Amino acid sequence: MKLPIIFSIDDDPQVLQAIQHDLRQQYRKKYRILCTSSAQEALDSLAELKKKGEEVALFLSDQRMPSMTGVEFLTQARKVFPNAKRVLLTAYSDIDAAVRAINEVQLDYYIAKPWDPPEEKLYPVLDDLLSDWFSDYRPPSAGLKLVGYQFSPRSHELKDFLAGNLFPYQWFDIEGNPQAQELLDLHGLSASDLPIVILEGGAVLQQPTLADLGEKLGLQPKASEGLYDLAIIGAGPAGLAAAVYGGSEGLKTILIDKRAPGGQAGTSSRIENYLGFPNGLSGADLTRRAITQAQRFGVEFLAPQEVVSIKSQGQYKHIALGGGNEVVARSIILSTGVSYHQLDNESLQKYTGAGVYYGAATTEAFAFKGQPVYIVGGGNSAGQGAMYLSRTASEVYICVRRPDLSETMSQYLIDQIDKTPNITVLGCTEVVEGLGKERLECLVLENMDNKERRTVQAGGLFIFIGTKPLTDWIEMDIIKDAKGFIATGRDLAKYADFKQVWRYNREPFSLETCSAGIFAAGDVRAGAMNRVASAVGEGAMAVSFVHKYLAES
Repeated sequence: MKLPIIFSIDDDPQVLQAIQHDLRQQYRKKYRILCTSSAQEALDSLAELKKKGEEVALFLSDQRMPSMTGVEFLTQARKVFPNAKRVLLTAYSDIDAAVRAINEVQLDYYIAKPWDPPEEKLYPVLDDLLSDWFSDYRPPSAGLKLVGYQFSPRSHELKDFLAGNLFPYQWFDIEGNPQAQELLDLHGLSASDLPIVILEGGAVLQQPTLADLGEKLGLQPKASEGLYDLAIIGAGPAGLAAAVYGGSEGLKTILIDKRAPGGQAGTSSRIENYLGFPNGLSGADLTRRAITQAQRFGVEFLAPQEVVSIKSQGQYKHIALGGGNEVVARSIILSTGVSYHQLDNESLQKYTGAGVYYGAATTEAFAFKGQPVYIVGGGNSAGQGAMYLSRTASEVYICVRRPDLSETMSQYLIDQIDKTPNITVLGCTEVVEGLGKERLECLVLENMDNKERRTVQAGGLFIFIGTKPLTDWIEMDIIKDAKGFIATGRDLAKYADFKQVWRYNREPFSLETCSAGIFAAGDVRAGAMNRVASAVGEGAMAVSFVHKYLAES
């Protein structure tokens, strides 16, 4: 595979030589370093690079050059490589121009000269920019290839798994992409072998399980140690935050997830109310940053790996995993989160993964380009899904039981939906039936006020209704509320059976369950706020109580 390019331009030979040295010192193993003293020469070469299938990851341009300014160069370069990161090298007197360029050419960063030492003033900036660029980079031909049927539940499951675990891949629909059949012919396979995954080295996995695919992609399904200070079950925002704080504070920490990091938040197309990100960020981006941060602190991550049961024996917690393996830890944080309720409708259930999806707007949106799609649900997840789907679908219809969205959705999302011409809110409307042959083709809608029904064409139906906690697997005496959410802290006292299971002289810590040393954080906990920021806060707070528990035991 061709290495992406870092392109540096500076008319001062000494400065150019210095930046070339520093760039090659740090990045030559992963990137090609191209340097020139002429902005015009650089521009002239970009079209040729594009024709050859090259990709520029980052431009680093001096502001003061005789033929054109750095801002002018970056403006032109952006037309050829719009996804490349753009950094301006400035003198202190040029900082005002750099600030203006943030809006004019969407400048990503400016670095004042001199940048010594590069380990402090250059590399951290470029590392972050290149990491962001690479997370969205899709090589034209190299990398993973997934071939299958668009409206196949198995194909959808694999797409969702790859996207959730942040693996870039190319999707080939056997019914709509001629290259899909070419790939089958190349490997001597037929349609009956689908879905298949072609790994970067050329190996082919036919109808792989998620566990098989994860292992081939380097995910870790087995623990490497016999005993951990902290085991975190569930890698949503709460679990990821707990992993970061547990690892950074010296606890031997293991994070276990059944599918992929991020949880429901990881599938969000845009989180716009998270502190510190005024332009918002995607759930995938937040997840990528968090899992990288946790692993940097030495946290071990097992996925895809299902926890079958947990059992407390004295100071040790035994966690039984799928496949017969076990992890032993001194403390546990339960952060398994929630899942969307499934509609109790047989006519819709048979199309799950074949036109009917629970969440998954970011995974399947491009399959419905130019088609009408429907959403069931009036919460923030539904609103974010609608905004994302509106980029590709011809029309997006949001079906809600209430007259409007005002009681269930954040105002900023309601305002965005009102300003999006191809989104329509259908108040007091219920989806009562799905129609189609092998895939969903039509929906029957009912007006809840007058009971009138009508049949509409629908490319896809995306469901974001209610949530249920992922706690059915917990068989030990963990007290839950009537809906299955885990009770913690002082709230445990209101349950009649609390005194029968709590055998300690102290009260439970906040976020501690009725089993000492087992904590709950995030949406799975009774009374949680169901916001990304609050889940992150609870994950961090749970670690502080883990420390107190470990100190006393």
